[in-house]
Amino acid sequence: MEGLGEAILQYVNCMKHISRTVWILSIVSLFTDMASEMLYPIMPIYLQSIGFSILIIGFLEGIIEAVAGLGKSYFGKLSDNSGKRLPFVQLGYSLSALSKPMMSFFVFPAWVFFVRTIDRIGKGVRSGARDALLSAEATPGTKGRVFGFHRSMDTLGAVIGPLFALLFLYLYPKDYKTLFLFAFIPGIIAVVASFYLKEKPVAPTQKQKASIFSFVQYWKNSSAHYRKLVFGLLLFAFFNSSDVFLLLKAKDAGISDVNVIGLYIFYNLVYAIAAYPLGVIADKIGFKKMLLFGFCIFAIVYFIIGFSSNIYFLVFAFLLYGIYAAATEGISKAWITNITDKKNTATAIGTFSGFQSITALFASSIGGFIWYKFGASYMFAFSAIGALCSVGYLSFCIKKSD
Repeated sequence: MEGLGEAILQYVNCMKHISRTVWILSIVSLFTDMASEMLYPIMPIYLQSIGFSILIIGFLEGIIEAVAGLGKSYFGKLSDNSGKRLPFVQLGYSLSALSKPMMSFFVFPAWVFFVRTIDRIGKGVRSGARDALLSAEATPGTKGRVFGFHRSMDTLGAVIGPLFALLFLYLYPKDYKTLFLFAFIPGIIAVVASFYLKEKPVAPTQKQKASIFSFVQYWKNSSAHYRKLVFGLLLFAFFNSSDVFLLLKAKDAGISDVNVIGLYIFYNLVYAIAAYPLGVIADKIGFKKMLLFGFCIFAIVYFIIGFSSNIYFLVFAFLLYGIYAAATEGISKAWITNITDKKNTATAIGTFSGFQSITALFASSIGGFIWYKFGASYMFAFSAIGALCSVGYLSFCIKKSD
């Protein structure tokens, strides 16, 4: 009992670092992710039902992620130039909310691409400014837990959203269009909640013109430590194709649509539970060790999924995948914010995201091609080996974690 009491006390002490702004941003992200993830696990199934091939799905996912990332660099630079965060946060969440019901209007491929792009542009507008707000609410020693808490709440929405989708599709099978309309509700709640945010004044940076290629200019002027770290993260991203392929592999293994969504919920539940405690641990052991741990878990997951169709192995793989995500998603951003100037935080994260999105385009497109041409096992093995290469690079080329 004493050990349990000490653990609870430590947890309460850790939560003292979670400010009002972090709480509100986390709640906004929770409802936004609830809306997005209500649709994400059924999106590949829906796209296949209206005639999209595996190759086209991979290309589509890569393109829209590239759009989001280029937007992050551009709007991140605009945010730093203006010294303002909230307008970008509020506009970004509004665009994402509005895109949800638009999916129900038409099934033409061009329309689907347009709507998905609007959603990703919204993410691009808000992400750099939001992460800069989070960074401003933490010290170098608490970045891991602050970003981890935000990721935990964000991912909790990715549990609730698919649960609603699962119940809805059980009652109304294949009624995807109505589900798109329902996804508008939590999106609007997120937008309303964002207007309760307050931001601390930030000194504007020098008025360098922002463009979709602002990340190139920042890269040239950034520190060697930043470039080494981001290169290692991008090396991993090049082999990390869209999660859509994980869901399609589960479906190909004979798992029903409902159970595929169940697997996705399970993954996000693990992610939500693990993100905050792993963030606390990362603050203690260093971001480098946590990222290496996460990338190794990723490689194991992709080997398992690539070479097994056993339901129990797949469930275990999705459990591990939740741990991987919790150990890497927020931690990479926390590390980046710790090695950059506060006035350039949004640009630094946007630069990483811009390059990451270009690599995501290649990763998903190449992944889709390998699956289409050679089979799923080759695609997953390719990604797993690539992840191990990034582990080697980060191990030997980066000596410091913050």
